Amino acid sequence: MIASRILLRILLGLSISCSLPLSFAQDSDTGSSDSVVAVVNGEKLTAAELNEKEGNKLLQSRYEYYGAQRKALDDLIDQHLLQEQATRDHITVDQLLQREVYGKLPADPTDDQVRVYYEGMETDKSFDELKDKIRQHIHDARANKAKSAYLLKLRSESKILIDLAPPSASVDLANTYVKGNKDAPVVLVEFADYQCPYCQKVHPEIEKLEKQYAGKVAIAYKDFPLPMHPYAEKAAEAARCAGAQGKFWEMHDLLFTDKKLEVNELKEQARSLNLDSARFDKCLDSGETAASIEKDAAEGRRLGLTGTPSFFINGHFASGAMTYNSLRDLVEQQLNTSLSSTKQTSPMESSLR
Repeated sequence: MIASRILLRILLGLSISCSLPLSFAQDSDTGSSDSVVAVVNGEKLTAAELNEKEGNKLLQSRYEYYGAQRKALDDLIDQHLLQEQATRDHITVDQLLQREVYGKLPADPTDDQVRVYYEGMETDKSFDELKDKIRQHIHDARANKAKSAYLLKLRSESKILIDLAPPSASVDLANTYVKGNKDAPVVLVEFADYQCPYCQKVHPEIEKLEKQYAGKVAIAYKDFPLPMHPYAEKAAEAARCAGAQGKFWEMHDLLFTDKKLEVNELKEQARSLNLDSARFDKCLDSGETAASIEKDAAEGRRLGLTGTPSFFINGHFASGAMTYNSLRDLVEQQLNTSLSSTKQTSPMESSLR
């Protein structure tokens, strides 16, 4: 019953509304802000103090917990969708799965087909010892894939609004390059490293997101060069040196797409953008922008970041090589929150903001 109530709230999209400026607020994951979490020599320490002064150290742990919550929520949603469809068809969930999934599976592989699989294995056990296990493994893999496809179909036919948001933290966007409308309802901040293969992989996904949500999503970029990437620091400097001539985003895009990061290549790319070569070379050779990059990196360390890419979508944290669908879902969630907030705010209240 409790799980059903939670799911109903999610499906109805009843979210807590809030207005998030470019410097984002941090969640309180330890209870209400005035709750006491410790008493030291008679002095009370509150959850608000813990979150303000130490909360960022817990961000990664909170995100891992969020991942477990989200997995459990997805399972709950899948169960709900299956039960809904079974109820509509006047059958049980088991009967539904048998009809739509398991009853449509191809025949299990023959011994000859299983032997081909076996011959590709490194094992000391005989074929007769393993053939039934291999056959069952193939059957289970097919069944799981078919069930996932059917659940994806049910989801595509349903309206699902997720109210469970990742943990959030305060991100400083002063003196940060932002592409798009700074007053957009959603601001996606990326901490990245130009030499990071995962950052390079996710770059076209961010561009796709920016085009799909033009005017609704602004993109902000923060430098977080990792020590194992020897070319990342100078590449970051090159983007900022180009930015000093008004072409940060052009250089930023080139670095991710062309992946030419040695100093001589950076200077060639600057010339391809028709920058003032002498000014650019002086900026890059002198390390003129290194302090700005270290400021971003220091903020990343303060936030507890350990890798790239790391994202803050209206302050909500997500990390790793996010897929387009994962990023889109987080953006949609924040757009729904923004829309809900607008509907619940009177014209007078809005004019006073």
